[in-house]
Amino acid sequence: MPVTIGLEQFKRVLSRLPENPRIVVSGNAATPTAAIDAIDETLANVTIHMLNAIHPLPRREGVTLETTFVGPGMRNAPNLCYVPSRLSLVPVLLHHSLRPDAVIVHASTPRNDAVSLGIEVNILPAAIESVRSRGGVVIAMVNPRMPFTLGHSLMDLNDIDYLVEVDDEIAVVPVGEADPLSRAIGDQISEYIHSGSTLQLGIGGVPDAVLGAIKDARDLRIWSETISDGVLELERAGALDPDVPVRQSFMMGSDELYAWADNNPRISMLRTEHCNSPALIARNHAMTSVNGALEVDLHGQSNASRVKGHIYSGFGGSTDFIVGALHSSGGRSFMALPSWHPKADTSTIVPELDGPATSFQQSAVVTEQGIAWLFGGSEREQAEHLIERAAHPRARDFLREALEGMQLS
Repeated sequence: MPVTIGLEQFKRVLSRLPENPRIVVSGNAATPTAAIDAIDETLANVTIHMLNAIHPLPRREGVTLETTFVGPGMRNAPNLCYVPSRLSLVPVLLHHSLRPDAVIVHASTPRNDAVSLGIEVNILPAAIESVRSRGGVVIAMVNPRMPFTLGHSLMDLNDIDYLVEVDDEIAVVPVGEADPLSRAIGDQISEYIHSGSTLQLGIGGVPDAVLGAIKDARDLRIWSETISDGVLELERAGALDPDVPVRQSFMMGSDELYAWADNNPRISMLRTEHCNSPALIARNHAMTSVNGALEVDLHGQSNASRVKGHIYSGFGGSTDFIVGALHSSGGRSFMALPSWHPKADTSTIVPELDGPATSFQQSAVVTEQGIAWLFGGSEREQAEHLIERAAHPRARDFLREALEGMQLS
């Protein structure tokens, strides 16, 4: 059974770790800020591994911020170490090239000899298994505010070395009103979501607009990397299949969403290698995947991870869900983005990407201009569809001219 310690004892535990340890920490909205502060104060040299850090992390010399998906808390940091990987394969890395010396999770308070990983499961079970196989340390920051979610989030107390009691607020990620562009894109995608479909939707204006447009559907199912308050609204509208749990790996939203998730058998949290397995995703009927991009080129390649050559986010789970949806019976994968970038004053549909592609060969690309169906067309047909159906009118002549100079058949 674990030993309950205070923050000062927690720092002493940290000080006994190997020199320059790699510590895997809960990410997204579950980031344990008290643990991050203690790490920064205690260890001169440390590698902090976290997914989608939303809180600012230490940017001093001696701290390496390591991730396979860059969040705002790490973005543009001089001490960032980005490791390109599909999210489904990160557990493999944690057992081999990225083996941790310690894992710190932000968990619920104990119930029935277990804690719950709450709103963030993701890569944490794999990290815990890796660190325990090597004799490392597992520490749970137990918080009465953290929901006790069910599924793969349950963690036996015998698998924890230390409990540190905290009472920190859980990060709330508010959902605003969808803007007109997002609604225009979301409305078009919603036309292809029918009763009985299974949904994967990220967080943002377009996913929220899609969810808001399908409340009259019935028997919808959720198999998604993440959910937000839009899924709770579907539940209240009676749009979700009551016999199938809502399945995801983490969640970000309001206090109301977190309260709904607490001890709720309708919610089943999944570990990453299960949630993001393309083979398991493909088993879902009419799997409909909606992901965002920064730009798409006439080859159908999308850039969803880099801005001006610099890493902005990463592969994340989009590639896993694109493949899974395309192999699903009746499944479709949509890549959504506005046709024009207002700040850069340029088209988001371009002749060729300047940098590495994040993904390609989705079913369709959707902008406020329309839907460009790609899958099954020749490379020239795909490019023509992108120009005539998805690109902004201001960009079409330029793109047509560029197409004529490309060797597409």
